[in-house]
Amino acid sequence: MAQQRALPQSKETLLQSYNKRLKDDVKSIMDNFAEIIKTTKVRAGESLMKLVSDLKQFLILNDFPSVNEAIDQRNQQLRALQEECDRKLITLRDEVSIDLYELEEEYYSSSSSLCEANDLPLCEAYWRLDLDTDTADGHSAPLLASPEPSTGPLQAAAPAHSHASGPGPTEHP
Repeated sequence: MAQQRALPQSKETLLQSYNKRLKDDVKSIMDNFAEIIKTTKVRAGESLMKLVSDLKQFLILNDFPSVNEAIDQRNQQLRALQEECDRKLITLRDEVSIDLYELEEEYYSSSSSLCEANDLPLCEAYWRLDLDTDTADGHSAPLLASPEPSTGPLQAAAPAHSHASGPGPTEHP
């Protein structure tokens, strides 16, 4: 009898061992399944993010109507800005031109009564120096002689105002 009891006890131990192995295996399967689900979720998330990125890229590269509309809107904005700048520049040019004309009128009206060699515009002073060196060499100054003895040779040939003659800086006292 002791043998029968020993045998069932070994059967019982064996059954408990099987039961424990079964629980461990089921737990392992559950853990593995949970890990598979986590990995699948991660991969699915990565796949969805890649899909969204691909869709955005496709939309950006192939959505010509909206891209063209955005370009047209920006062109209109920049053209309006350019027109505004052009208007302001034209207004500024006109104002500066009027002021410069008035300043030149004042300058030339005041300097014509007090004409000294130092007050001449640069081009007249240069020609006067050139004429002085030519006469020192024995050359004459043709076509620049003044009919009046009180004026110098260049004052009769030089224009009174240079504001309409073109580019170049003007001398201001």
